[in-house]
Amino acid sequence: MYDAEDGKVISSEILDTNGQGHGALAGFLLGGGVDVLICGGIGGGARAALSEAGIELYPGASGNADAQVEAFLKGQLSYDPDTMCSHHSHEEGHSCGNHGCGSESCH
Repeated sequence: MYDAEDGKVISSEILDTNGQGHGALAGFLLGGGVDVLICGGIGGGARAALSEAGIELYPGASGNADAQVEAFLKGQLSYDPDTMCSHHSHEEGHSCGNHGCGSESCH
């Protein structure tokens, strides 16, 4: 989680979700004061929950988290707003979104 002011990161930390799965993602992030989520693949249910919570979503991003946050703050984040994962059982080595999913169910 990153805190930023005036276009600069002022702090960052790795948070433990305390075993909460992705179904509780929006509530967990909202409780932490998050207003933007930069991610790779994401499912429709999570998209809807984040939208209801008022959290801006930037899916389809990949690479180093620090670099992605810096790019976002500069208005240069490379992401794909159409990235969607529509399946729930991921085989070993499988990832969702337009960044490595070989399945027809990913768009």
